[in-house]
Amino acid sequence: MESFLLQATIYLCAAVIAVPVAHRLGFGSVLGYLMAGVLIGPVLGLVGGYGEMADLQHFAEFGVVMMLFIIGLELDPRGLWEMRHKLIGLGGFQIVISTGLIAAVFMTLGQPWPIALAVGMTLALSSTAIVIQTLNEKNLMTTNGGRSAFSVLLSQDIAVIPMLAFVPLLAIRGVHNFSDHGDDGHGHGVSLVAGLPGWGAMLVTLGAIVLVVGIGVYLTRPVFHFIARSRLPEMFTAVALLLVVGIALLMMSVGLSPALGTFLAGVVLANSEFRHQLESDIEPFKGLLLGLFFITVGAGINFELLGAKPTSLLLIVVAVMGIKAAVLYGLAVVFNLRDRDRWLFTLSLAQAGEFGFVMLSTTVATNVIPTALSQELALVVAISMLLTPLLFIAYDQIHKRMTTQGERPEEDRINAGENGAIIVVGIGRFGQIINRMALACGLKTVVIDHHIEQINAMRRFGVKGYFGDPTRPDLMHSAGLMAAKILVVAVDDRAAAVKLVAHARKERPDLHIIARAYDRNHVYQLYRAGATDIVRETFDSALRGARYMLQAMGWSEYDAFAARDAFFKADRHALLELASVWDPNVPNVQNEAYVELARQINKDLHTGFLSNLSQVIDETEDTPEKIIAE
Repeated sequence: MESFLLQATIYLCAAVIAVPVAHRLGFGSVLGYLMAGVLIGPVLGLVGGYGEMADLQHFAEFGVVMMLFIIGLELDPRGLWEMRHKLIGLGGFQIVISTGLIAAVFMTLGQPWPIALAVGMTLALSSTAIVIQTLNEKNLMTTNGGRSAFSVLLSQDIAVIPMLAFVPLLAIRGVHNFSDHGDDGHGHGVSLVAGLPGWGAMLVTLGAIVLVVGIGVYLTRPVFHFIARSRLPEMFTAVALLLVVGIALLMMSVGLSPALGTFLAGVVLANSEFRHQLESDIEPFKGLLLGLFFITVGAGINFELLGAKPTSLLLIVVAVMGIKAAVLYGLAVVFNLRDRDRWLFTLSLAQAGEFGFVMLSTTVATNVIPTALSQELALVVAISMLLTPLLFIAYDQIHKRMTTQGERPEEDRINAGENGAIIVVGIGRFGQIINRMALACGLKTVVIDHHIEQINAMRRFGVKGYFGDPTRPDLMHSAGLMAAKILVVAVDDRAAAVKLVAHARKERPDLHIIARAYDRNHVYQLYRAGATDIVRETFDSALRGARYMLQAMGWSEYDAFAARDAFFKADRHALLELASVWDPNVPNVQNEAYVELARQINKDLHTGFLSNLSQVIDETEDTPEKIIAE
């Protein structure tokens, strides 16, 4: 017990000292964790050697598992389907081309083609943990380059499964590895596919995936409702951890990646009303375990081996990262990424990753790669991961030179005394007009936008605004969400608007939410998310243009206004009817119920419009001031 407490104290002290210093110097928390591991491991020798680090890494890798679960919660099946081109194109080409080029290099160094191919697959993978953590830390995940990097990482996580299945086929005569532990480095866990024929293992694997989806769709909601009624927050945390750990264990027992399994579970739960609660419960554990994982990577670097072969090992690191960077930059050009996004995509994925350790342990256990070579390759993987934060620093310098706006500032802090009754999120063309009218009427507003250019422009004209990501629950709480009367959502990002409306409606069922919609599909999404009033950004202006058209055709101004109002009522009624049959997972043109109802509505439009027009004229006959010009 004392030994465990001593080790825990060493890790926590190293993190508490190194990470804030690294972050303060602008290096990011990931480099701080890595340097803390180097300090307490190879430098001071306060923690065990490579073997102990390898065992600890298996535990710390749950940080990666939890991270992918949270990422899955941020997506929905439709969003994942929209990423299919990048998953197959960017991700698939990166894996195949990088594997081939790295394998070719090792063949020129005298390695047989099976070993070279195994090395190529191992080093073609990048670090999901470091890259996503750093992208989130630097607010780069929402950029095109960040989303493209995430697509490649997700493709690699999926590709690990067939890679691990293919590795035993590369076993060659003459390689005989011996393990002191008598296993493959993965422990003595229960396997549900051991001893089964190929078709049996495949059925069990598919059954496990179906079980995960079934749990997410049918079981989690009643369980979470039951836990919520108990009013015991710690039980909700326990259930969240049980869900992640249980799914990870199930995936490992059928030979799949636990990270991929929990990602799938997160995607299934993305539309659940408990999504935000799950995120907040898992986030602290994810952060601590990811930090521990990075520390173990730094502490596990074998400096004795590096000192014995410094030149050759560093040349391999440079060659691997150079090859991957060249492939990534070429793909970025082919897929039309812009300059900043191109460099972010290239520099963020040039390293090897944590799944490389899994591949190496498998290749050693199946007598594909000799033990001595695997130790050198493990060092190459660790050094490349250690260099990744420096590549992000290089990107920051490139970004500074390529933009006139300078470095992206930190998000503003909103003090409690600066809250208002109205929160305006998004200060573009739409939000500006609403905010100006509110101020003209003497109403106090809180303006938030995630584009610093918009905030700076508003400040030049004397209008105060705050820079930050409005989809972050903590920022909205500090903006006064729990006390505000009205929330105006006018952000350009459609998915972010829906996410913000859903969160605000969950937190404040009584809040009046006014949301701008991009098109009809966006209207349906916002309607289901809980928006009170939805304004299509071009609808009102189009109605005004139609009124001018009628007046030009000889209609009186009175009749033109009445026709506009009648059409508005008819269209609003049609939207409400169509919303009942709209399916977010099926395109409207392929939704038979939607198409049939829309055709019926269009067929009845003329009759319904004339009825509404007569009603509007009757209602306003004695009070024409109701329809005076805008």
